[in-house]
Amino acid sequence: MGVTRPLMAPRWVALSTGLALCSALWITPAAALDAGAEADTFSIESAKAVRSLMLDVVHAGNRLVAVGDRGHILFSDDQGNTWTQAKVPTRQLLTAVFFTDDKHGWAVGHDALILATSDGGATWAKQYEDQKREAPLLDLWFKDASNGFAVGAYGQLLATTDGGQHWEDASARITNEDQFHFNAIGAVKDAGLFIVGEQGSLFRSADWGQTWERVQGPYEGSLFGVIGTAQARTLLVYGLRGNLFRSTDFGDSWEKVQLKGPRGPLEFSLSGGTLLADGGLVLVGNSGSILRSDDNGLTFSVANRPDRLSLSAVTGGANGTLILAGQGGVRSTDAKGADLGPQVGQQ
Repeated sequence: MGVTRPLMAPRWVALSTGLALCSALWITPAAALDAGAEADTFSIESAKAVRSLMLDVVHAGNRLVAVGDRGHILFSDDQGNTWTQAKVPTRQLLTAVFFTDDKHGWAVGHDALILATSDGGATWAKQYEDQKREAPLLDLWFKDASNGFAVGAYGQLLATTDGGQHWEDASARITNEDQFHFNAIGAVKDAGLFIVGEQGSLFRSADWGQTWERVQGPYEGSLFGVIGTAQARTLLVYGLRGNLFRSTDFGDSWEKVQLKGPRGPLEFSLSGGTLLADGGLVLVGNSGSILRSDDNGLTFSVANRPDRLSLSAVTGGANGTLILAGQGGVRSTDAKGADLGPQVGQQ
């Protein structure tokens, strides 16, 4: 496994109060309470789960699904006005979730945990876990309901071709002698897959995950996210201190995207993003920062939520609204992050 070192991982470190993304231990304080829990322990049902730490939120058809601390998974069928807690067989921190359609989805988390659902996120089952590895999975991507990948700490790359019935350790497909942590994986239109990670490490696959090559990056600090735009072969990578870079040739060359807020250059670390149905891009990060681009990532407008609570993920809602996840849970907002109406708890 190599020398143990702190994990620079966006989806929970970004939520540390008042700090930029910084070093973290493998287990968050909440997760540490459950370190000795039995393998089949289910997440505790709580009316407060909707306001607990949530690290990712995505669409499953018209449904919204969010994952986070203590194994909490929530789903909403009314655009985030109310949320229902799913039955989940873990109390581990969950870091990311991905759906291929309105029924089939997967979530990943600590102890190399992978969960799966076939009913749109209402119930979940364990597919994979490796407690001895003591390393979290941090992101995942599926091409369809059969073929997918999960990435994580120490260069973990897991692959499945049967919807997760079997997971193969595919880490050897990537030359990563320093065992850099893989923080995120994403698809680039008409090009392939991209992985970003520790110390600015970048890897790409033109054959959708079968073979990989190292890409010379524009930045030596940790990168926490990658997002493909609506434009072919165009992507953005982002991370510490507002560092955001754009490539229009699948990573052959890069340009820095300058981010400016009302008080000067933006230095809030960025931890999540989404491509909206209309082709717009939204990124989120520390201090409630919300960035919007309508020109495929050339320029961004910047707004901050008044509560300044850090955000880890975003997806589009109805009629131009946003669904945000992070400190304080999940919430529905307008395009600039202002809460829509009274904040409603769980059903």
